[in-house]
Amino acid sequence: MNFASVRIITDDVDRLVEFYEEVLAVSAERLAPVFAELLVSSCTLAIGHSQTTQLFGADSAAAAQNHTVILEFRVENIEAEYERLKSIVQDWVMEPTTMPWGNRSILFRDPDGNLVNLFEPVTEEAIKRFRRQALT
Repeated sequence: MNFASVRIITDDVDRLVEFYEEVLAVSAERLAPVFAELLVSSCTLAIGHSQTTQLFGADSAAAAQNHTVILEFRVENIEAEYERLKSIVQDWVMEPTTMPWGNRSILFRDPDGNLVNLFEPVTEEAIKRFRRQALT
């Protein structure tokens, strides 16, 4: 089994697509006016309008209601990303901080309030852990 994507449900696809295009530095593929995908080397971030949830069943998902999932992206240089994103991100949760498990992270919220973590492995153990993951 392969992990394929994460989908965010929103009431404003255009706003969220524009935000993630800037954060991820990629262009979205607009497969329909109510659906877009942003492809990065490790995964796909899909963004769907709340209207699309009708296809899954009533009350299957609600826009801007996430309080449990953190979208995480590994980056090459966390300090550079922090500087690049200062003018883009409006809601910072955490400035660059080294976490107990060896990653240096920044956390912020997207325009719908979803939590995003950009991180760089910085300790020897964290670097080894991600090197092993890349090999499997």
